[in-house]
Amino acid sequence: MAELLVYALEAYSAAGLLFAAMFVFKRVQQLDSEAQGSGIGFRLLIMPGVAAFWPLFLSRWLRHSTEPPLEKNPHRTAASQS
Repeated sequence: MAELLVYALEAYSAAGLLFAAMFVFKRVQQLDSEAQGSGIGFRLLIMPGVAAFWPLFLSRWLRHSTEPPLEKNPHRTAASQS
């Protein structure tokens, strides 16, 4: 059972690294306007996070979502009602 867990984590990590390498250097500018014109330092900085959360970024990419979703919390709700 432990070996199966290790193999699953290895597969997830490998898929994440492959996705992150392609996403960070090709697609991040299309999905987030704040990333346009960013340099190599920014891309290397976000690569570990993209590799870890690659399913979330893949779903945004497949939905053709161009901006990050707005946070929904009581403070934002109260400010929008004013």
